[in-house]
Amino acid sequence: MSDDQPVISVRGATAALGARPVLRGVDLTVGRGEVVALLGANGSGKSTAVRAIIGQVPLTGGTIELFGTERKRFRDWARVGYVPQRTTSSAGVPATVREVVASGRLARRRFGLPTKADRAAVHRAMELVGLADRAQDSVTALSGGQHQRVLIARALASEPELLIMDEPMAGVDLGSQEILAATLREQVAGGTSVLLVLHELGPLEPLIDRAVVLRDGCVVHDGPPPEAVGQHALPGHDHVHPHAADEPLRTGLLT
Repeated sequence: MSDDQPVISVRGATAALGARPVLRGVDLTVGRGEVVALLGANGSGKSTAVRAIIGQVPLTGGTIELFGTERKRFRDWARVGYVPQRTTSSAGVPATVREVVASGRLARRRFGLPTKADRAAVHRAMELVGLADRAQDSVTALSGGQHQRVLIARALASEPELLIMDEPMAGVDLGSQEILAATLREQVAGGTSVLLVLHELGPLEPLIDRAVVLRDGCVVHDGPPPEAVGQHALPGHDHVHPHAADEPLRTGLLT
């Protein structure tokens, strides 16, 4: 692909969950080396848009391309790191931090045992999120913020050119938020393209090149991050900061 071709190109995307339309003609691009925040209230279609991009939600109309290739024909998933929304538990087969992070290399491995390059990439990913000293610990022993950092390290282990993260800061303590922001800064400095689903910009605000705001499955803003968002939740989102529990949420963004 040429340098001026978007790494993500979504045109006229429509999608439904059951009989309910969720995306209503969404256009979205992420350029090479660009950091784009996808913002919107609960139910606006943010997570559905991301899941459509990675192929988890089928489109009912429109097109999606990754690195210039139609998503249905795209196979080079080692170029894409995906961090899903963190669940409240790390249920399933007990695994160590190293084992979970190492699973992020599978898209790059064809056959056989992990190579020296695989092991180096896994160690570097754990170092980036500040968990190299917890490599042998079970993920079930980690805090919510640490567990989120493991998911991010797993995505980074494949050394992706494109990083897609669905609410990486949700339910994460401030210390982990700052580590995640520093990790992302390093990736961006290395040329990684990033699409972030966020409810609020928080510590990531300085990294954001462009914001796309969804409302009811439609793009209502595509440009500089709206100043009205700042550190505050978007209207329609029921999050209230603990230190401001009695304050009314700010409303009126892009109305």
